[in-house]
Amino acid sequence: MLALSRKTGESIVIGNDIEITVLEIRGDQAKLGINAPKSVPIYRKEIYVQIQEENKEAVKESINPADLAKLL
Repeated sequence: MLALSRKTGESIVIGNDIEITVLEIRGDQAKLGINAPKSVPIYRKEIYVQIQEENKEAVKESINPADLAKLL
């Protein structure tokens, strides 16, 4: 993990097209602004983990081919 120190108004760049800017720091919270292409999904980590868990559960459920054929 790369650890960086940034002040309000300072940024970091990831790759060629993602920029993260520190907008505000209050106490133990930092407000970040993220500038990235619309094709790049951006999630808070707890939401990302939840999505991954739900996707794993969805794959575990077996689909009856006859039920699938009824949908078509």
